[in-house]
This record gives sequence, C-alpha cells and structure tokens, in this order.
Amino acid sequence: MKTLRWCTARASSPLRDGDSEKIVDYRINEDEFHKICLLDCDFFIRKPPDPDNDVYDFREMYVTPPDTDIYAVPKVLAPMPQKYIRCAKSDYGCYNVTEPPIDAPRDPMYKSEREVLKVFLTKHYRNRRLGDTEFTLDFEEIYVIDSKTKSITRAKVVVAVPGGRNRDRKNDLLVIRENGNSFKIISPDERDDPTTVIEKEEWNKTRQDMEKHLRKLRDFSVSNWF
Repeated sequence: MKTLRWCTARASSPLRDGDSEKIVDYRINEDEFHKICLLDCDFFIRKPPDPDNDVYDFREMYVTPPDTDIYAVPKVLAPMPQKYIRCAKSDYGCYNVTEPPIDAPRDPMYKSEREVLKVFLTKHYRNRRLGDTEFTLDFEEIYVIDSKTKSITRAKVVVAVPGGRNRDRKNDLLVIRENGNSFKIISPDERDDPTTVIEKEEWNKTRQDMEKHLRKLRDFSVSNWF
C-alpha cells in the first residue's frame, strides 16, 4: 500500500478575517493545485502527487477571479491542517430559473448553469483511501470554501450521536442546513423523510413572513406561537 510522503510546502501567509486582499507577484503552476471553481472565484489548494487525486495541502492556497491568473492569498478564518490530508469534495449551490416572457407564455423556462456558492472538503477518516474496506468520512472535520467572501474556514459541527470519538462513524448521518452554515451529525433513525423536511422549511418561511407583516401592526416584537 502506498503512503504519503511528508514534506514542507512553499507556504503562503494566510489572511485573517478583516485583512485586505493580498495579491502575490508570481504565477503558479495550476497543474500542481486542486482548482475549485465557484460562482465568484476560483480557489487553488496545493495538490501533492498521489494516484487518487484527493490529497490536499492547506499550507499553500490562492484565490483568483474566475478564469484569470491574478493570484491572491485567501482569507483563512480557522486553523488549517499542517500536514497532507485526504478529502472528499462536495458543493452547495443553486440554479436560477427564469419564467418565459409575457408575450411568449409557451416558451420554456430558462435555467442557468449551476452556481456553486460553497464547497465542502470532508476529511477521510484516518486518511484512508477511497478503496479501503474500512473507508468512511470524518464529518467532524469539514472545511468550507465560500465563494462570496473568498475565504476558507472549518465548519462548526454539532455531534448529536452517542459513542464519542471511537464510535462507528459509518452510521453517522450529516445534516446541512441554513444555506450551508449549519452542520449536525445525527443517527440514521433520527432522519426525517423528505416530506417532513419540506413541511418544516415551509412552516419556518411562513412564520417569518407573518412576523414581518405583524410587526407593522403591533408595538411588540415577537408573537406567541402555539
């Protein structure tokens, strides 16, 4: 079984929250980086040589406007790993759907290309390869790349399952809500069916809309809901 070779990377000094964007005075070889394309930017993370193409070195990262070579150092809002780790990539995004014009009501609706707003990099548990018989994801360690702020941070994950750190993680179920800002690990038997999830989301939206309307008619802020 092949193992990773540990070495020191050419580190780019990360920006903290509130720092202004720092443009570097050199170009990078993009083939040596994972290129992650989001709606507002392209994000680059050092890619150590590995046949599985899923190893990330967070010690060297850059961000550019889409499809340009103006490299800047991204904002790093949480401590990043100081060694190579294997990650699975997923994204959070949406489609913009436009209704047909009034004078052509039978025209089909137009749907934009998928707009990626955030990318989640979830660590492989104990850095195991994808083909390992014991492979599973470590939902407690997720790194979030945000398109709008051009930043990377570590997700704050709420663990609501028993067993502690030595539990069988293959049974973990990750729930992501609030536009990719809320992360919670639950047991599979606590999973809601899709209809229940939709009903809860619709109820919350209806309640928020009603609160906005009632604020105009009263002198107190929040209603009592039963």
